[in-house]
Amino acid sequence: MHIEKKNNLVFHITLSAYELATLISASRWVAEGAKGELTAEAIEQLKLVVFNYDRAAAKLQNRNQNEV
Repeated sequence: MHIEKKNNLVFHITLSAYELATLISASRWVAEGAKGELTAEAIEQLKLVVFNYDRAAAKLQNRNQNEV
């Protein structure tokens, strides 16, 4: 995952196919009412995507602080 800030309201995010599929399936699950439970594998996939997002967001923040 890679995040670039284009301006105050626009970000350019590069995701792997795996990360995109995980986000879409989790979003679909929530949008459809989140009935039932996620599998352990799905939970681990989501945790990894969130971890990758946090890491990429921290890099972006550090980059922006260094530019100031």
